[in-house]
Amino acid sequence: MPIIRVTMAAGRTSQQKKAAALEITDTLVKHCGAHAEHVYVVFDDIPPDDWTVGGETITERKANRGET
Repeated sequence: MPIIRVTMAAGRTSQQKKAAALEITDTLVKHCGAHAEHVYVVFDDIPPDDWTVGGETITERKANRGET
């Protein structure tokens, strides 16, 4: 029973996460012989103000780069 945790900054849609989960599941089926019904994918969405890189929050990094 593989359990895959995906930790990323919050902001993806349910459709994006579903598509990613399907791809991850398909990869484990194809390369590891797992059964799709036994593959668990868990998304940990971290608010961008709660995740820092080099002392800057992701929100600050995006603002400094002119990203929205």
